[in-house]
Amino acid sequence: MAEDKRARRIASYVNRKVRPLTPRHRAVVEAHLPRLSPPEGDVPLSLETLFPENTPEELWLEIGFGGGEHLCALAKANPHMAILGAEPFLDGLARAVMKIANDGIDNVRLYRGDARELIDRMPDGAISRAFILFPDPWPKRRHHKRRLVQPEFVRDLTRILRPGGQLRLATDVESYADQALSVFLRNRNLDWTAERASDWRDAPADHVPTRYQEKGLGDIRPVYFDFKRV
Repeated sequence: MAEDKRARRIASYVNRKVRPLTPRHRAVVEAHLPRLSPPEGDVPLSLETLFPENTPEELWLEIGFGGGEHLCALAKANPHMAILGAEPFLDGLARAVMKIANDGIDNVRLYRGDARELIDRMPDGAISRAFILFPDPWPKRRHHKRRLVQPEFVRDLTRILRPGGQLRLATDVESYADQALSVFLRNRNLDWTAERASDWRDAPADHVPTRYQEKGLGDIRPVYFDFKRV
């Protein structure tokens, strides 16, 4: 059943050509990524299986962490929490591993691949926060079906979010913001927490800008949609 589900999925990213890792980056990745990676196979992913020796208080998930700027800052500011990050591209993964190694961060796990594969392996209510920051906008209309935020994805993500848990989406692309907000609002298990325009126009107090965000490639100022699992 899980294999059928994966086979039906439309890829939300495409492999792109990147410069090979420098010898230094490759050495750091080879030395540290094995201990930072989740268990392989069909092992359910939970706090206990991800951190068997020293279980943190909560598990948070960041989908598409890029170079790890937000993920690492979040982990350092919340040492009693655990952060699981998914990122398909090796160059971003390498930058994150370098930050983790240099700063001695020990409450992070990293997965190179599709975040949906992680979600499939997580039990109901496994996480208390989820972050989707500046996902690939796929700006051409014919490519909108490739956007990550689709009803099925939101349903699956909501399943692993515990009651009262929080979900945040940030984007600087107007059409993506409109589409994603519509999808989120149609999910009966999510409640949009915004009470005034500044709640979604202004960056949340705990937000850390990403490298992509600082490039300002979108067509609007960033917006931040926070939801609560009900």
